[in-house]
Amino acid sequence: EEGVYIIKGSAKNCTIKVEADDQAKVQLVLDGVSVTNDSAPAIYVVSADKCFVTTSSDSSLSVTGAFTADGDTNTDAVIFSKDDLVLNGTAALTINSAQGNGVTGKDDVKVTGGTYNITSALDSVEANDSIAVYDGTFNISSSKDAFHSENSEDDTVGFVYINGGTYTIDAKSDSIQAVTQLQIDGGTFKLTSSEGLEATSVQINDGTIDITASDDGINASEGGNGKDAQHYLYISITQYGK
Repeated sequence: EEGVYIIKGSAKNCTIKVEADDQAKVQLVLDGVSVTNDSAPAIYVVSADKCFVTTSSDSSLSVTGAFTADGDTNTDAVIFSKDDLVLNGTAALTINSAQGNGVTGKDDVKVTGGTYNITSALDSVEANDSIAVYDGTFNISSSKDAFHSENSEDDTVGFVYINGGTYTIDAKSDSIQAVTQLQIDGGTFKLTSSEGLEATSVQINDGTIDITASDDGINASEGGNGKDAQHYLYISITQYGK
């Protein structure tokens, strides 16, 4: 039901499942939680209007093997949500995904604070419609993309917005990829990846960005919004190095 749930302690092969009314707002407060699973998400939001995952003291969530589907749903992340997901808090959340994603949201994923240490075989933070980050510290090691937003059924969504936060990313593919638009209004970024920033349109209004890329540093390429979408790269520079 709608409400605030404080969760403590450790468990193995345990899933915290939210299956609430589609108007319900549910908050899970992780107060020193440690969950290690073989093949299922540690947190699985089946239904809710919105689910908040709040870390009040350092916690860790891990999945060590290949994910097992839930019927027709490919639950492929340590935190997997079918509805809107908000991550926040004042402590560190460590997420390890040996064969899948770290965090997957099938609608919108927002982050408004906290520290996130994520190691994943696939995308570290993935959303269908959007990823919006307003604060937080991110230490990410990804064998695919660190942040990825894409909706295969709707090419008008799939964007990433960032305003604040600190990002240390080592990714085999892209550090941040949005199929439609990527907009950065602030933050400190140290990115090491094949491609640093990629979207149909990239707009950088503020921030300190350090990119080491084996391919493109910043790439505005054909992606969402249809074949005739405008592709552009806009950078407002106040100070730059080499």
